[in-house]
Amino acid sequence: MKLLLFVTGRGTGGDAVIAYNILKTLESRGIMGEIVLDYSAQGYYFKKHNMSWLKSSIPAAGGHAASKLSLFKAGLKTIKAVIVGCHLIKKEKADGVIGIIGGGSVIGCLSAKLAHVPAVGIVSTPTDTKISLKCNNTILLPESPFFTTKDTINISKYHVKREYLPIREDIVCGDKNNILDKLTDKYDANKKSILFASGSTLFEDMAKAARNYARENDDVNIFVIGAPLHEGINEIIDHPNIINLGYVNYIDDLYDLVDLAVITDDGLTLHETIACKIPVVVVIGVKYGRYHGLSKIFEGAIIESNVDNITYNINKALNDYSSMKRAVSKYSRDILESSEKIIDFISSHII
Repeated sequence: MKLLLFVTGRGTGGDAVIAYNILKTLESRGIMGEIVLDYSAQGYYFKKHNMSWLKSSIPAAGGHAASKLSLFKAGLKTIKAVIVGCHLIKKEKADGVIGIIGGGSVIGCLSAKLAHVPAVGIVSTPTDTKISLKCNNTILLPESPFFTTKDTINISKYHVKREYLPIREDIVCGDKNNILDKLTDKYDANKKSILFASGSTLFEDMAKAARNYARENDDVNIFVIGAPLHEGINEIIDHPNIINLGYVNYIDDLYDLVDLAVITDDGLTLHETIACKIPVVVVIGVKYGRYHGLSKIFEGAIIESNVDNITYNINKALNDYSSMKRAVSKYSRDILESSEKIIDFISSHII
């Protein structure tokens, strides 16, 4: 049994991590899988794990931030990309396809249709959701517009399942003692610790949120992580109350240290923090104005905020900490089991 995993993006961010987690769970069950990236993808995340990948055309439309123009341009490239994808499936003698988010889902599922092999689409954007529901069995991730739809039977003639993002189960096994020597002298073990993050990249509005909070509060440890999106961001977070850790490769241990996470309204970081039972404040609109309303899905575990009122909402979270801690604990187990549940679905409908 061999499956091809078509993955959107450059092979560097959250989509690559999702694909990797799914692949490793497949392999743990004795199922062979291979990653497929666009010709232009650098694939740094897979290189880091000493992995190779197949290449095909997977045009990107911009995901949640896609405009009508970018969708139109991607649409023009889709027909050729589907034909190329179909040839790859046949060449590799694949038994099925997993299309992972955005272009990965669209091209993977349509290529599988043309190649007459089964597929499962794992979707999170309006476009990939619409196409996958029409073509094949589908897993709706929380950012998908249909995730909160109660009636999944009548939205597609195929099987549909809602599931959280697949994360590593050992994400909860970090040990803060491993990183104490990496922290600056600013760190005070007697204070609560707050993490500001917008994924592997630090976006400007998240930096501004950290700066705003640091101006008014010196009674907590304020950690900021992520490679800055542009050079000016380092100036924003240059403040005596901020501990700038930059890009980190010890996030598990950091999760064990922090008491509260201030993050974006999307992606793996949100799922990881909740799995680690860390209450969350989300800063909305940080990534190109996106808003997913995930506080409705993780009720009681998340407080929404804008950059301008970040101090009020963080302090509100700290005051309501016990109730938020109970809320995140309700969702932790389901998130940790998501990888296995996704492979159960794939096994039922492809294998």
